[in-house]
Amino acid sequence: MNAVRSGLATLLLAAAACAAEHPWPGDDWPTAQPADVGMDETLLEKARDYALTGSGSGIITRHGRAVIRWGDQAKRYDLKSTTKSIGMTSVGLAMLDGRLTSLDVPAKRYHPTFGVAKDGTGRREWLDSVTLFHLATQTAGFEKPGGTGKLLFAPGTKWAYSDSGPNWLAECITLIYRQDVRDLLFKRVFRPLGIQPADLAWRRNAYRPKEIDGVVRREFGSGVSAGVDAMARIGYLYLRRGRWKGKRILPEAFVDACRTVSERVRGLPVVGPKTYGKASDHYGLLWWNNADGTLTAVPRDAYWSWGLYDSLIVVIPSLDVACARAGQSWKRERDADHYDVLQRFLGPIAQSARAGRGSVRASPPTSHVSAAAPRAPYPSSPVIKRITWAPASRIIRLAKGSDNWPVTWADDDRLYTAYGDGRGFKPLTEKKLSLGLATVTGRPPDIKGANLRSTSAEQLGGGASGKKASGMTMIDGTLYMAARNARNSQIACSRDRGRSWTWSAWTFTTSFGYPTFVGFGRNYAGARDDFVYLVSHDADSAYKPADRMILARVPKARLMDRAAYEAFGGLDAGGRPLWTRDLARRAAVFTHRGRCYRSGITYCAPLKRYLWVQIIPGNDTRFRGGFGVYDAPEPWGPWTTAYLTEAWDVGPGETASFPTKWMSDDGRTLWLVFSGDDCFSVRKATLTLAP
Repeated sequence: MNAVRSGLATLLLAAAACAAEHPWPGDDWPTAQPADVGMDETLLEKARDYALTGSGSGIITRHGRAVIRWGDQAKRYDLKSTTKSIGMTSVGLAMLDGRLTSLDVPAKRYHPTFGVAKDGTGRREWLDSVTLFHLATQTAGFEKPGGTGKLLFAPGTKWAYSDSGPNWLAECITLIYRQDVRDLLFKRVFRPLGIQPADLAWRRNAYRPKEIDGVVRREFGSGVSAGVDAMARIGYLYLRRGRWKGKRILPEAFVDACRTVSERVRGLPVVGPKTYGKASDHYGLLWWNNADGTLTAVPRDAYWSWGLYDSLIVVIPSLDVACARAGQSWKRERDADHYDVLQRFLGPIAQSARAGRGSVRASPPTSHVSAAAPRAPYPSSPVIKRITWAPASRIIRLAKGSDNWPVTWADDDRLYTAYGDGRGFKPLTEKKLSLGLATVTGRPPDIKGANLRSTSAEQLGGGASGKKASGMTMIDGTLYMAARNARNSQIACSRDRGRSWTWSAWTFTTSFGYPTFVGFGRNYAGARDDFVYLVSHDADSAYKPADRMILARVPKARLMDRAAYEAFGGLDAGGRPLWTRDLARRAAVFTHRGRCYRSGITYCAPLKRYLWVQIIPGNDTRFRGGFGVYDAPEPWGPWTTAYLTEAWDVGPGETASFPTKWMSDDGRTLWLVFSGDDCFSVRKATLTLAP
């Protein structure tokens, strides 16, 4: 009984700590002056003034505090298609409750009369193949009006904005719960957020019979009226990734799926491109987003609901901003992109947070991001509060004149590594090698390196003209090496600890210009599963930066078999990774426009976090430049920012990683291996963890 009480107390303390981490609105929002949360007041006023060209009301919050408001906060506005995003929240409840485990199931499984209407809806085979995913991504093919709707094309082949499709989804959720979705959301979401019926109303279905199987029928296409205070609370729930005051309301993976673009949707032909632009490149699960960077002044992780009259619930995770606006429509310019009307509202808000970030006083500490940091592509780490580097004078420098240095911890307790365009450790090789091997023994600061000669591995040629190692791993006593500059890259293996190597008869010819293995413990101990994971920036060349990183996996016994490799294809709505053997369907596992380049990634078992060190591309980063350290609970994320700098106090080199052998038992002390100053460079990192 004492153990049970102790466990319960631990859970209650954890929930209280989570709730205390952020301020939460009660009867009203906590408030702050713009400067107190690192925002520029003039730019906020610019956003407000533009919003008021359509009259109405609005609120902008940062770090959970209202910083500017206008209009009547309680006045209810007809939100039109913002209802889609609000209604989608009920799908998240179904996933949390286990009533839905995937959206990739036919809608008719939950709706026996799905698609049945007196006027017909299209081909029966099309109806039978419509899934909940199609309904949630506007790819089902239903026409625009909110009635039963006709199917215009085969599901999954195009993107077409529709009220009918989301309305079918609303009926599926109604039948799953056998409950009015309005009542469901008030009980499970709205009231816990402090939203009462006076704050939000939801009319009955205006296009179909008022009830379905004796239950009130609502729409997702339209129907909600609400005030901006209530809207902002819904946005804040999504900003906090489905958690409210320590309680899980929506699955975190569901929130991530809502705000990102599935690779199955990205690039699909858009029906009505003059009205909807390249919508398939910036639409999630009934939420719009900026994933493709169409709004150049707005972070790519921004996402929002969007209804007629420009009702908006906006979430910008990287800036910790949630806001809402409702009123009348803003003026459109003729022939402008459909997103242009948002630029003058969202742009100043984002610029305000950037312009004022140096004066943050009331916001959570951000000292894990250096003063010389560029804008982070992902929110701050919830685990790592700060990384403190040992003084530059204490950096260990060996093997002068050699770079690269991918590292693995082998069964004989040595680190195996590889260098490029150099002669390695002393005694030096007689010739400069494009690819040379080495081992490292000991632990910092007492380490020693030695060259490992192999005629079947060593390569000649400078720069891009010779193969170079980009990844190393040992699995069950076999060494594997990934090599770049091989049109595009190639795998080799050694069963005698690096003395002789067999090269694969194939190469990656699509992407994977700089593949590196996800590193685990000694001889691959503590691996996540029976797969080996590789990451690369999404480019054919090791010398060309990309907008995104990609991920692949292969059974650990089949690394030399090209047919066994699968690329990460995104996440389903339950947060589970999708895999494909068609590289053309590969999805981004990490996005940072123009900044994805060479990297190293390892698993820190004490922290249960993957640590991904990514070099920011620049002019000769051996001597000057920056990098980021990102962390996540899984190889596919969700990624957060643990450290980011544009200009480290020394050159970070062309690649870097944290060897697992040199991680302390508590995960608070690490050693970064990097190729700065054209050496095997090692620097101590001390982590301050979040409470």
